[in-house]
Amino acid sequence: MAKILHYDIIIKGRVQGVGYRYFALRTAQNLGLKGYVKNNPDGSVLIVAEGEEVLLKKFVAHCKTGPGWAYVDKVKVTEFPVQGYDEFCIKH
Repeated sequence: MAKILHYDIIIKGRVQGVGYRYFALRTAQNLGLKGYVKNNPDGSVLIVAEGEEVLLKKFVAHCKTGPGWAYVDKVKVTEFPVQGYDEFCIKH
């Protein structure tokens, strides 16, 4: 069985108001990841994602591009202990 990991991913750039959260939601759900995405007050996007390492790496690669109107300047990934989320959703 593959090891499940937890990543906190901070996305910086033009990532709010461009559909980034919905892009992250669809991508994470398609990969079977759990967690959430939300806008931060500083203009960045926080993604909390859990799943198999290979799927998380694919997800991070997608996050570096984002949706068409986004401009991703920086992606910071930090690993934390698994929390055991049941789904992937958008937090407001």
